[in-house]
Amino acid sequence: MEIDLQQILEGCKKNDRRSQKELYKLFYSAAMGVCLRFTQNRDDAVMVMNDGFYKVFTKLDSYDPKYPFVAWLKRIMTNTAIDFYRSSLRFQTVELSSVEQEEVHWNLENLQYEDLMKMIESLSPAYRTVFLLHVVEGYSHEEIAEMLQISVGTSKSNLSKARSKLVEKTSPKFDDYEGIR
Repeated sequence: MEIDLQQILEGCKKNDRRSQKELYKLFYSAAMGVCLRFTQNRDDAVMVMNDGFYKVFTKLDSYDPKYPFVAWLKRIMTNTAIDFYRSSLRFQTVELSSVEQEEVHWNLENLQYEDLMKMIESLSPAYRTVFLLHVVEGYSHEEIAEMLQISVGTSKSNLSKARSKLVEKTSPKFDDYEGIR
């Protein structure tokens, strides 16, 4: 049975519950993946995802079928997660007048995906959000600053600090090795 996305979307525009359920089932994984990256726990991710789907259902008229639906949906989920973040947390960063960006490189060859995600999740909400928006979602610092209502310098600073924290977590600690002086 081939799924006709356009037919499902038309049903959703008419508030057909079956079509809405079908759309939800089709894109649950993609939406949940985005929401899990931006939240602290699964309960928050589910709440953000459900809010995001509500927005999808109420704003379907603004979707342009010339573009992939999943990209449009992921953008709504990302924006919903940012709204959730803004409403539930306050940024506690210091504004910097000038930020020098360092290129930070770390060795991830032996790191498993799950380990990397745990490290990212352990970052402070401000650092994690900027890191995910910039590195994973591909937003510029100007876009991030506008979305999160922070300065471009704060966005750059948070990214730099997030990278530094990740480098610390992936670098071996010399205290762990006996006999090295």
